[in-house]
Amino acid sequence: MRIGVLTGGGDCPGLNAVIRAIVRKTTLDRGAEVFGFYDAWDGVMEQRGVMLDDASVRGTLPRGGTILGTRRGSPLETSDGVDRVKRSLADLAIDALVVIGGNGSLTVGSILSEQHGLPIVGVPKTIDNDVVGTDATFGFNTAVQIATDAIDRLHTTAESHDRVMVIEVMGRDAGWIALHAGMAGGATAILVPEVAFDINKLSDVVAHRHDRGRYASVVVVAEGAKPLSGLGSDGLILPDRQYDLYGRERLGDIAHVIAPALSARTGYDSRVVQLGYVQRGGTPTSYDRVLATRFGLAAVDAVRDRAFGQMVVLHGDRIERESMIVTSGKMRTIDLALFNDVANTFFG
Repeated sequence: MRIGVLTGGGDCPGLNAVIRAIVRKTTLDRGAEVFGFYDAWDGVMEQRGVMLDDASVRGTLPRGGTILGTRRGSPLETSDGVDRVKRSLADLAIDALVVIGGNGSLTVGSILSEQHGLPIVGVPKTIDNDVVGTDATFGFNTAVQIATDAIDRLHTTAESHDRVMVIEVMGRDAGWIALHAGMAGGATAILVPEVAFDINKLSDVVAHRHDRGRYASVVVVAEGAKPLSGLGSDGLILPDRQYDLYGRERLGDIAHVIAPALSARTGYDSRVVQLGYVQRGGTPTSYDRVLATRFGLAAVDAVRDRAFGQMVVLHGDRIERESMIVTSGKMRTIDLALFNDVANTFFG
C-alpha cells in the first residue's frame, strides 16, 4: 500500500505532527509507503513530491509550518485539473490520498471523492477552528495561546500609559481566536465577525472603564469584524476593498479604523497591534501536537478501512469520522450564547 499526503491552504502549527504520525503508522506494515506531495494540489498535478520514511519525519513533532509546503488553489480551477490528479495517482501508484486542510481543501477532497471516485481521506486543520463537523482543529490552541500571551504583555504597557490597545487577531468569518484569547486575556471588549459592533457603544464601554479608575483598555477584534450599521457608517472610514489572487477580500485593517474612532470619541490615546502571521508560526502547543498526532493515526485507519470521502474529527474526547461533504460551503461559527454571556458579564 502507498499513501499520498498533502497539506493545503494556510499553514498552521501541528501539520508536521500529522505527517509524522501517518508515516510512522503506515511504515509499520512491511512494504507500505508514504509519498508526500509538495505544495498541495500543485504538487499532485505536477507529480512533485518525495517518499517519506522515519528519517524524513525525525525531529518534526515540535516544528511549525509544513515540511511539504502548501499553496491555495485546487485542480477544480482548471479544465484538466481532475484528469491530472487521476493520472498522477495512477502513475505514482498511490492507493489513497490524505488531504490535510481547512474548509477549502476538504471541500475539494469531497468533490474529487464523491463525484470522481478518488480514494481520499480528510484531516481538518486551521487556526480559525471553523471547520464544520469537528469540535476542534489543531492549530487553534496554539494561535489562542500566542494571542493570549500578546494580550497579557500589552495590558502592562497600556496600563503604564493609560492607553486603549486595539489588538487584531485572525478570524475572517468566525471569531474563535478573538473570543477565546479575549476571554483568557481579560479583554475589555471582543469584536467578532458573527456579531456586528456599534462603535458608539464600544466607546461607551471604554470610557466607562476609564471613568471607574481603570488605567487601560484592551479591545480584541477579529480581522473580519464589521460595524453594526454597515461599512463607512458612524463616521468610520474604511479602506477600499482589495482582493487576493483567489478573489477573497484582503482583511487586516479594521483595527486601524476602530482605534482612531475610539480616540475621537473617548479622548484616550489608542494604539493598534496586529498579530498577523505570528499566530500561525512557531512551535505547536502540547494540545495541538497530541490532537494532530491522533488525527494522523486515525487517518491511516480510515485508509485501511477504505473510508474514502470521510474525514477524521474530534467529537468530545473521541476521534471519529464524518463525511467531508459537510464542510462544503459551510462555516463553524462561535457559540453565540457564550459570547453574549461573556459580553453581558465583562463588557461595561
